[in-house]
Amino acid sequence: MPHRPHLRKIALPSWLPLDGFILGLIGTVALAALLPVSGRAATVTDGATTVAVAFLFFLYGARLSTREALDGVRHWRLHLTVLVCTFVIFPALGLAARGLVPYVLTHPLYTGLLFLCLVPSTVQSSIAFTSIARGNVAAAICAGSFSSLLGVVVTPVLAALLLGGSGGGFSADSMVKIGLQLLAPFLAGQLLRRWIGGFISRHRAVLRLVDRGSVLLVVYAAFSEGMARGIWHQVTPARLAILLGVEAVLLTVMLTLTSYGSRKLGFVREDRITIVFAGSKKSLAAGLPMASVLFGAQASLAVLPLMLFHQMQLMVCAVLARRYAAVTGAETGAEAARARADRVDNEDSADEAALTRV
Repeated sequence: MPHRPHLRKIALPSWLPLDGFILGLIGTVALAALLPVSGRAATVTDGATTVAVAFLFFLYGARLSTREALDGVRHWRLHLTVLVCTFVIFPALGLAARGLVPYVLTHPLYTGLLFLCLVPSTVQSSIAFTSIARGNVAAAICAGSFSSLLGVVVTPVLAALLLGGSGGGFSADSMVKIGLQLLAPFLAGQLLRRWIGGFISRHRAVLRLVDRGSVLLVVYAAFSEGMARGIWHQVTPARLAILLGVEAVLLTVMLTLTSYGSRKLGFVREDRITIVFAGSKKSLAAGLPMASVLFGAQASLAVLPLMLFHQMQLMVCAVLARRYAAVTGAETGAEAARARADRVDNEDSADEAALTRV
C-alpha cells in the first residue's frame, strides 16, 4: 500500500491563549462599532449594565471564601508583597508614565493606562499559571482573594486620588454611587454566602457564563457610547502600537521586579512563582465593571489599555509558566537521579560490609 502522509490538525500555538472570552470581547467591540445603541435603546442598555455590574460584584462577594482568606494569613509576607506590587508599585509606575503625555500617549490613553495600574490582580489566571509552573497554588488562591477584596475599596479610592477630574468628575456623589453599585452588592454576597455558597458551587459553570456575559454587556455599552461620541477618531493605529509598546515595557518591569525582588526577600521557589504571577497581572473581569461606574461616557477609551494588557499578560505568562515548569521538572529529575545514585551507593556499601563480615 502506498504511504499516506499523516495530516496534522491545524491549531493555535500553545503559547497563544486566545480563549473564548477574549474572542467574545473582540466580537463585542466589533458589534459596538457596527451597531452601536442610541436613543431609548441606549437608556435601556445603561440600566441593564447597572444591574449587571451590581450582580457581578454580588457574585464576587458570594464566591470569596472567608475561610480560605483566613487560612492564608500565615503567608502574610507573601500576600503583603503581592498587595504592594498591585496597589503601590503598579500605581507608582503609572504615575511615572505621566511624562509620556502628550508626545507618546494622548491624555485619554494615559488615563486608561493609569487606571489599569490601579485595578486588583487576577484570580483565575494567577491560579492557573501558578499551577502550571508548579508554584504555591494555595497561596495564589489567597493572594487573588485578598487583592479582589481590597480592590473593591482601594481601586475607587486610588482612582479618586490619582485621576481627579480626568476620571469623569469624581465627587462625593460619585463615591456614593460606587459604594452602592460595587461595595454594597459585594458585601451582600459575603453575608449571604453561608446560605447560597453551596448553590454557587454546584452551578459554577452556569454562573461563570452569567458573569462573563455581564462583562460583555459592559464592554458593549462602553464602546457604543464611544462610537456615539466619536471618541474612536482620537485613536490611530500608530497610537495603538505605541500603547502596546508602553504596556510591554510595564509588564516587563513588573515581571522583573517580582522575580528578583521575591528572590532578594528570601522566598522559596514555589512562593516566588506565586508572587510573579499574582503580582504582575491585572484583572479584566474586575476592572471593566469598575470603569463603567468610574468613567461613565469616557469608559470606552479608559478600558482599552486594560483589554490590551490583559491579552498581553496571558500570552507572556503562558510562556513563562511553561518555562518555570520545565526548569522545575529538570531539577526534580536531577534530584531523583541523585537520590537513586545515593541509594545504589548505600546498597553497595552495605553489600561490601556484609562480605567483609563473612
